[in-house]
Amino acid sequence: MLKTRDLTDRVAVITGAGGGIGRELALVCARRGAHLALCDINDTAVADTAEAARTVGARALTSRVDVSDADAMTRFAEATFARFGRVDLLVNNAGVGLVGGFLDTSRKDWEWLIGINLMGVVHGCDAFLPTMVESGRGGHVVNLSSAAGVLANPQLTAYSATKFAVFGLSEALRMELKPHGIGVTAVCPGIINTAITQTSPIRGSGDVGERRMRLASTYAKRGYTAKRVAHNILRAVDRDRAVAPIAAEAHVMYGLSRTAPPVARWLATRLAELTK
Repeated sequence: MLKTRDLTDRVAVITGAGGGIGRELALVCARRGAHLALCDINDTAVADTAEAARTVGARALTSRVDVSDADAMTRFAEATFARFGRVDLLVNNAGVGLVGGFLDTSRKDWEWLIGINLMGVVHGCDAFLPTMVESGRGGHVVNLSSAAGVLANPQLTAYSATKFAVFGLSEALRMELKPHGIGVTAVCPGIINTAITQTSPIRGSGDVGERRMRLASTYAKRGYTAKRVAHNILRAVDRDRAVAPIAAEAHVMYGLSRTAPPVARWLATRLAELTK
């Protein structure tokens, strides 16, 4: 079990570390003594995260990586082990969003989402886990699912599908890796105020600009920050949680999906109205 209150000389790998939850998690790990291997598709942004981490004493390796590229992830892993010799915490955080129902989502959209949200996690695990297992040191894997990965949203159909897949993968991995002393946590953040509301494509009818403004306003009013998510992720790792709903609505959605599915579906339909 990885204890996260003191990460002195531990090595944390974080994908999508250029902003949002990934950046904040990197900085919290750095303040707790960890060294970092960080990647993002935006090399300027991830370099900025690394520089901020170095100011508190962390050693940091950065790489521009598209997580949907298996070979790029393999090279990143090789560079990480060459630099640090070990990995204690693997955080598959990189992800993208897309707003739209099934009938409004193209095959290209599906390929893009699956490539990053699902295969990005697979590639991260494939690149790092064999060496982590072989080392015999144990460790922990964090996979970013979503509240939409436990309660489907009809306006996030493809996104929900990828995040349900990450949830299922995490559950299976947890059982498989337990004998090796490696924990696995599926994180379901909820409504978090990050740039995803500005960067996610929006499909379907209606004024896209107006829909985006309404979506961004909802997330901003909710006011749950990426920094709070980062602290709660490390708390979940410390406690070796299998599933970590973060914000209050994520706890509600997870609980209802398990105990009262019809109520959960009614709630999901209401929530979908926010993105129409």
